[in-house]
Amino acid sequence: MTRLSVNINKIALIRNSRGGNLPDLLQVALDCEKFGAEGITVHPRPDQRHVRYDDIGPLKQKIQTELNIEGNPTDEFISLVLTHRPAQCTLVPDAPSALTSDAGWDTLTNKDFLISVCHLLKTAGIRVSLFVDPVAEMIQGAKECGADCVEFYTGPFSKNYSTDPEEAVKNHVQAALLAHSLGLKINAGHDLNLDNLSFYAQKVPHLDEVSIGHALISDALYLGLEETIKRYKAALK
Repeated sequence: MTRLSVNINKIALIRNSRGGNLPDLLQVALDCEKFGAEGITVHPRPDQRHVRYDDIGPLKQKIQTELNIEGNPTDEFISLVLTHRPAQCTLVPDAPSALTSDAGWDTLTNKDFLISVCHLLKTAGIRVSLFVDPVAEMIQGAKECGADCVEFYTGPFSKNYSTDPEEAVKNHVQAALLAHSLGLKINAGHDLNLDNLSFYAQKVPHLDEVSIGHALISDALYLGLEETIKRYKAALK
């Protein structure tokens, strides 16, 4: 069964808007686990608008499932990851000014850099995932960089799902078959939600993990966190 990792950045965004510790980020992470999530994802950005660097230590210490830290591999970010050693690190090529991640790595142009970063993290016992578009050359490049996993950027799929779902998912199916043949684990994330997740999970073979934050937290405002996680997990069955 595909694992659900809950991205708690939006919880941190609400907390940061007023200062203090409401909502309690750590407690929300623990509740996500209690309600059935198999992992917690965080994306600390340089401007600290979401999860902050000082959140990572308490999260790593307290959560019982997998911690996935994602972000652009700057020197500061790599130092953070090596200090706390999560189960997984997802490398994302977003600029500091990016509102959200909106494209995968060019694993060919950035090959030498990514090889060095993947080697550094894997030597520390951290599983490395590269955020990529579902394009054959980029997946092959990810393998050559030494990644353990690829995370497919699902933004275009989500945008086009309502118009033509079969066409929207076709390149993800082909990409998953290629990634699996290369020995890469397959993750996915960005704009997956309760409308499109079940279809995506049924169509894309060998899907190991989805990372979902914005839609899940938005749904929780109406449904409650426990019921929301229950529904997302049901969509993955």
